Amino acid sequence: MISVIIPTYNEGSVIRDTVSRVISLGGRLVCEVIVSDGASSDNTIAEAKAAGAKVIVSKSKGRAAQMNDGAAEAKGSILYFLHADSLTPPGFANDIIDSTGRGNVAGCYRLSFDDDHWFLKTQAWFTRFDVAAFRYGDQSLFVMKDVFAHCKGFDRSHVIFEDNEIINRIKRLGSFEILSRHIVTSARKYRSNGVFKTQLVYYFLYFLYIANVSQGRLVKVFRACLQQDKI
Repeated sequence: MISVIIPTYNEGSVIRDTVSRVISLGGRLVCEVIVSDGASSDNTIAEAKAAGAKVIVSKSKGRAAQMNDGAAEAKGSILYFLHADSLTPPGFANDIIDSTGRGNVAGCYRLSFDDDHWFLKTQAWFTRFDVAAFRYGDQSLFVMKDVFAHCKGFDRSHVIFEDNEIINRIKRLGSFEILSRHIVTSARKYRSNGVFKTQLVYYFLYFLYIANVSQGRLVKVFRACLQQDKI
């Protein structure tokens, strides 16, 4: 059985649709949807509960901490981490069960955006390759619960690239599969900041990350370069 874990912070405009879609498409293979909230100031919690999710308020804000807290509450043998603005494809639960049945301990989808901009399509195309630079949290992540526990979860010190970091550790423990289908994520950050600028900032941040620049410095660069209210 699959436990779906969605970290949120002020996602009241999208969370009801995301949870409802997961419950509808997941069927009996999904035993629960856990929304791990970072003390939202909007109606995220009410919307998530209305859609049928179990809601917990995380001990601290930040995706890594929130996803760990959600995983600690999970009952399923497979954990599926999903962003609030990402839409799973039909049959996603079967995809995950089939992949783990083939011996993979974890995996993700290829990425697509809810925008037809040619540059975003090009960036999404590269997510089919098993290269760390092309692993984004928007692709979602499924992982066997025992493997996640062995990894001791997400690194809570990571505010940025927490998904990239844990995937590198997971790969040391077993096979990781990039599924052939696509998950659709919102391009809202690209639309508000500019497509080329936003991607250039992400490239620069990744270069700093692999150069072992501190998370504190990465967060400062992120906030200085991109207009957003999540980090």
